[in-house]
Amino acid sequence: MAEDFLPERILAVLVEHEVVFVLIGGMGAAAHGSPLPTEDVDVTPEGSRSNLTRLAKALRALDARSRHPDLPEGLAFSCDATALAAAIFWNLTTPFGDLDISFTPAASTGYASLASGAVVIDFHGVPVQLASLADIVASKAAANRPKDQRALPVLRELLAAQTRARAGRTPP
Repeated sequence: MAEDFLPERILAVLVEHEVVFVLIGGMGAAAHGSPLPTEDVDVTPEGSRSNLTRLAKALRALDARSRHPDLPEGLAFSCDATALAAAIFWNLTTPFGDLDISFTPAASTGYASLASGAVVIDFHGVPVQLASLADIVASKAAANRPKDQRALPVLRELLAAQTRARAGRTPP
């Protein structure tokens, strides 16, 4: 559905609608400095009814549709708090790119566990809660998909470099 990938626009609409979420996945890793390409935005929203209502409004503003491999424009779906809460994840497409919503990513118990280690960053002018790189690495290791297996060596090295930098050490 998207002609251009504009992750900052997706995130801006979520923030404009006051959706509480943590940025995870490949885009989260990229925000930590990963050089690996990513083709979507992954978020974990806080699961309260009021937040899901705001998320539904944001998704409608984004013209989000359920992603389907045979339909580039996606499928319309009932976008309300009840529908969102009925699934553990949503793979969506928008005019700005793909958006994956995961309520309980692998190796986490959901929003609260990810938010506890998150930091707020400026993502192209949009304030976003970013999951810790350690949480992103743990999630990718637990998911163990082929694309995650390919990314893990780079992400683990990036995590080690961050850890060394925080400790004031240089690499061996």
